[in-house]
Amino acid sequence: MRTHQNAQHPFTCSRLNLNKVSYFLFFIVGLSIGFTGSFYVKGFSLYLKSTFSYSFLPATFDPLFLQPKSPLQQLQPTLNAPPTMIIEKENVMHSMEDKELFLRASSILPKIDHKFGVGKVAFMYLTRGPLPFSPLWEKFFRGNEGMYSIYVHPDPSYNESITQGNVFFGTRVPSQEVEWGKPTMVDAERRLLANALLDFSNQRFILLSESCIPLFNFTTVYNHLMDSSQSFVSSYDDPRKSGRGRYNPLMSPNITISQWRKGSQWFEISRDLAMKIVSDQKYYPNFQQHCSPPCYMDEHYIPTLLNILCPENNSNRTITWVDWSKPAPHPGRFDRQSISEELLNRIRFGTNCSYNGNIMTLCFLFARKFMPNALQPLMQLGLV
Repeated sequence: MRTHQNAQHPFTCSRLNLNKVSYFLFFIVGLSIGFTGSFYVKGFSLYLKSTFSYSFLPATFDPLFLQPKSPLQQLQPTLNAPPTMIIEKENVMHSMEDKELFLRASSILPKIDHKFGVGKVAFMYLTRGPLPFSPLWEKFFRGNEGMYSIYVHPDPSYNESITQGNVFFGTRVPSQEVEWGKPTMVDAERRLLANALLDFSNQRFILLSESCIPLFNFTTVYNHLMDSSQSFVSSYDDPRKSGRGRYNPLMSPNITISQWRKGSQWFEISRDLAMKIVSDQKYYPNFQQHCSPPCYMDEHYIPTLLNILCPENNSNRTITWVDWSKPAPHPGRFDRQSISEELLNRIRFGTNCSYNGNIMTLCFLFARKFMPNALQPLMQLGLV
């Protein structure tokens, strides 16, 4: 029995030889596939390099204007962003009516897949016509393509053309007439938000006017917004006639007097809050029906909405500075004679505020109510 088990099978040697031949053939085939795959991967890599270009955030802080050294030390960028794919700019004009636009914007997923790039900041301009500070903004945006989007909502009658090389080329959205103090002001804000939401890579949304200027370079603004754990919407309880005095009891029970808030219309918000504003069908009709002058919807709708839905996600302050030092229905304006390094530094570093639980002096990223003739002195203070 033992001898039979140990006896060599007549086919053992031939099978071993066949196995050796098979292994050799498999090795040759595998080696061929490996070489072929290597050339394919190299070719595909070269294709990607020739198709896409990448840009990185600057590693050092480079302010737009001169400033003291001590505040400068507080403003070193905190975010080293990964490379972002630069996509060819497309015209944002479309033929959708507001209803379809809001519905489509509300249905887009609120999160971005960071696999193919970093989140962008959407700069939304609500204007009457031209942007007198466009040279200043062009300098601000230059070199940061792929990290921002621009949307401009002018008066429909404005028909001045913009050259293709301009950073504002192709940024106009379908607009409608806007009247100061009327619900159409908020209609335009929601229209801008909805258009910006169509780009799922937009993660932060800032509302600006034609009189706004940036106070810092793009890197500082981008880092400050993308690193923030909260949005920046001025929202406070004002017991005066210009605050609670504008509340209409007919808004109850959807909106109560204790929920009523007032604030600046110039906001900066996250994508989640932008989705809530555009998709709101409960509170917006209430405001449209019961908030008319002397109730100004642009000063109450968004501050009240966020106070009701998600107060913990809001810092309750604006990042757009404006001069209310004198009692008047409109804030102070600044012409070319007003511009100085001292004024700009006072705006940028003259206030303390809370940011992600820390106290700091960087409270405002933008300022407004600058007259068109202020462009040249602003450019001379470090831009051109």
